Amino acid sequence: MSKEGKKSQKPDNTAFTQQRLPAWQPVLSAGIVIPLFFFIGLAFIAIGLGLYFSSESITEIELDYTGDNASFSCSNCYNMCSGINGFVNKNYRCCSCAVDFNVSSFIKGPIYMYYGLYGFYQNHQKYMASRDDKQLYGDSSSLLNPDTVCKPYHNVSGIPIAPCGSIANSLFNDSFQLFYLTNGSEVSLSTRGIAWWTDHNVKFKNPSTFNGTVKPPNWPKTANDLDSDPTNTGFVNEAFIVWMRSAALPNFRKLYGRIDSGNFSNGLYAGRYRVNITYNFPVGSFQGRKLVIFSSVSWMGGKNLFLGIAYLAFGAVCFATAVFLCIIYIKYRTK
Repeated sequence: MSKEGKKSQKPDNTAFTQQRLPAWQPVLSAGIVIPLFFFIGLAFIAIGLGLYFSSESITEIELDYTGDNASFSCSNCYNMCSGINGFVNKNYRCCSCAVDFNVSSFIKGPIYMYYGLYGFYQNHQKYMASRDDKQLYGDSSSLLNPDTVCKPYHNVSGIPIAPCGSIANSLFNDSFQLFYLTNGSEVSLSTRGIAWWTDHNVKFKNPSTFNGTVKPPNWPKTANDLDSDPTNTGFVNEAFIVWMRSAALPNFRKLYGRIDSGNFSNGLYAGRYRVNITYNFPVGSFQGRKLVIFSSVSWMGGKNLFLGIAYLAFGAVCFATAVFLCIIYIKYRTK
């Protein structure tokens, strides 16, 4: 082969390939680094103070209804449900109880209602993997042939389970009603709009039919009967979608509903309230706890002191570093 026929290995004669592009390299002198640390520190401290006081302005009411204390109103339910074999109550309606609480002053809305679980490890690797995302997306092939990662909750006597997996099978199934005892009215709880938009509109879709499938073993009814509203049943049921987003820590809360309509759209008035609870989800077997939480919100969302404290801590470190560097610079600059 002639020299002309050989492919040249020489890079093109361009500014980029020949590394002739103009470059700028900062000189990290004391006059640049020290003011930069001061600025970053003050900025983070200011943001941290804003986040912290904003979070402090949020009102939260936490009600522990586990019932492991004999003097508590839900103690009978705790004992009844703890004696059930299986992870979730297979009788589907174990017990009912009520928890009363007082609101001393008006809490501005909107009010969000959460359920909380303590000591429940949704972050276990095998538990998190026990789901079929293709099935949840409405894929007809995966609906009838669930992924084997769902075992042992992938079929019953050869009939596929929809939805399959441990996460779906352990769906939180306590339910709540809120009453304002001062005038005996029920507080309307909206369970729509509680799931992430991307989950509800992108990741979860209903198949054309659920024929040929069975419900998870611990469910009282099929996925297609989760709600009377046809737009909020099946895999797109928002309470189900919220549960399917696994929590990173063993103590967590998940959104149950919103109080943003009716007479209480502006918030919770001062007075006495009662939460009627259908107690189904047993926690005694793993020494867990259950809570119902009412919370107002601010521009930053729900109550989260950690974020403000983290910003304050980082800002303080940056500011302290700037002071230290300044001292070192003043002390040794003449040497």
